[in-house]
Amino acid sequence: MTFFSLAFLMFSTLLSGLFADKKESATPSDSTMKGTQNLYDFKMKALIGDQTIDLSKYKGKKVVLINVASKCGYTPQYADWEAFYKKHGQNVVVLGFPANNFGGQEPGSEEDIATFCQKNYGVTFQLFDKIDVVGKMQHPLYKWLSTKSLNGWNDKAPTWNFCKYVVNEEGQLTHFFASGVKPTDVEFKKAVGL
Repeated sequence: MTFFSLAFLMFSTLLSGLFADKKESATPSDSTMKGTQNLYDFKMKALIGDQTIDLSKYKGKKVVLINVASKCGYTPQYADWEAFYKKHGQNVVVLGFPANNFGGQEPGSEEDIATFCQKNYGVTFQLFDKIDVVGKMQHPLYKWLSTKSLNGWNDKAPTWNFCKYVVNEEGQLTHFFASGVKPTDVEFKKAVGL
């Protein structure tokens, strides 16, 4: 990819993210829709160490998947999500996926990210290796989350850092929430049964 095409791609991603609705949410219009995959089809590498985590270990629990970044205006949400996880982690799992897709706001190494999250926010919920959540190199997990033919209903990809996807106890995608939605918001709490 040439410098100019890369610069254009970064600029267009930045513009689309800046003007996206940060309180947007989406739910399936037909509850009988089923995708060709579910959350339990994926295995992800933990942020620290060589451990690969089979996401089927979360069967029977609701799961919130968040694309996170350390240098974003939404980064303080780490504290909100950590508090939520400490209070509700028995029933609702929080998973963080560092991504550098929006404004270059996650430029650090895995070790840098882990240190930042622990030092500044005391993060104990599971974080995974940095991945692409949009674009040509989009990770298969996020391709599933944002492709209607794979998940059964949703075509919304993250528009910025800290977008959330909620998956039910059977591994099916049930909700999408944009960056500005926090775990204390009524609509989110309803989505996870609180």
